[in-house]
Amino acid sequence: MPTLNFKGKSFVQNHHLAVKYHQLVPQKDKSLTDKISLHDNLIIQGDNLKALKALLPTYSGKIKCIYIDPPYNTGNEGWAYNDNVNSPMIKEWLGKIVDKDDLTRHDKWLCMMMPRLKLLKDLLSEDGAISFRVMMKNNIALDL
Repeated sequence: MPTLNFKGKSFVQNHHLAVKYHQLVPQKDKSLTDKISLHDNLIIQGDNLKALKALLPTYSGKIKCIYIDPPYNTGNEGWAYNDNVNSPMIKEWLGKIVDKDDLTRHDKWLCMMMPRLKLLKDLLSEDGAISFRVMMKNNIALDL
């Protein structure tokens, strides 16, 4: 079976397990209806890794389709790897801007995505699917 190896993989492959569960608390003042529920359409504001972990108790194995369009995939904008992973190499990466001149930008992007994809997989139903958007050169989008 093909594998994808990248710098930092060994440090992040189980990072999703170390992320603490957070309770989702509906905010009535921000709801569009009087009936607020965690079993209806949701807009979650916050760190996406923590939000995915918070969805697990209610939605594990129940999601039919996930569409992900990470904003970190064009190489045009600067972003910073910010997951709190206990590794000297990744601590060196934390908070530093990643741009097109960073030779480890793909490794950092994969380190950032791996824990999220593992949590997304846990949310999927048996017949569920993940659709992934990747920006190619010249701003051409490729939906996988």
